Amino acid sequence: MSENRFSCGNSDKNTAKTEMVCIETNRILDSCRDRDCFEDVKVLLTDFGNDILEHTTNIRAKSACITWTYIGIDPVRFNRGFYSVTIKFYVKIVFEACLCGGRSQEFEGVAVLEKKVILYGSESNVSIFKSNPDTSDYCALPEPCCSTKNVPIAIVEVVDPIILNSKVREADDPCCCCCCCGDIPDSVSGRLDGVLSDSDGRYLTVSLGIFSVVRIVRPAQYLIHATEYCVPDKECISTEDDNPCAVFRNMAFPTSEFCPPGYLPQGGNHGGGKCGCGS
Repeated sequence: MSENRFSCGNSDKNTAKTEMVCIETNRILDSCRDRDCFEDVKVLLTDFGNDILEHTTNIRAKSACITWTYIGIDPVRFNRGFYSVTIKFYVKIVFEACLCGGRSQEFEGVAVLEKKVILYGSESNVSIFKSNPDTSDYCALPEPCCSTKNVPIAIVEVVDPIILNSKVREADDPCCCCCCCGDIPDSVSGRLDGVLSDSDGRYLTVSLGIFSVVRIVRPAQYLIHATEYCVPDKECISTEDDNPCAVFRNMAFPTSEFCPPGYLPQGGNHGGGKCGCGS
């Protein structure tokens, strides 16, 4: 049960030992949330995808996921303490095309989405150096390090993009693209079933919606009340591999998966009947 998740045999408040300790953690200095809509972004396709595109125009986008993200942070000139955060989302998109004979074929592509935000990150005139745990030899040459100013850290949280639209465009249509196939990192192109290639013919565009949260943090030290850690009294329970049905019968029924969010009335009943998901 949730109330026993962190149970401890010696959890009496009168006997637990508390003290003031100093900890180091990241402090959030500024944050923002965004609802971005990227319209008509060109999709870079593989050789296989470009070949399919030349033989059909009946194509739909099936799914999209962010495979990698670039985050750059730079101080804003003449505005001390503020930083410009540049974010590039590399989105892998799976398409489905209708071919001759009523056959369908899937292929993949990459769309690059870019956005910028300005957040407050404070100022710091110190340089941070940390010991390397792998350097145990006293006579070993030290690793090279540079004495740079302490720049804050930018963190981006994002959900998978929502596909709003996809279009097949002709070669002479105006294009909105911020990069070519050579600009795609190997960590992104390596996840595709094929090699990305530029095409002078037809091309695909997509419109994607993304919800994101961006924040800037800096290391900071805080003095807090702490309680000594104690060994929990809850024993670990292992699954019975030889009886999977017994494990399944002990699982809670996922009621929430069958109810749309916000649909369940208070009390679990709808209009006094027994048709609510909670009844």
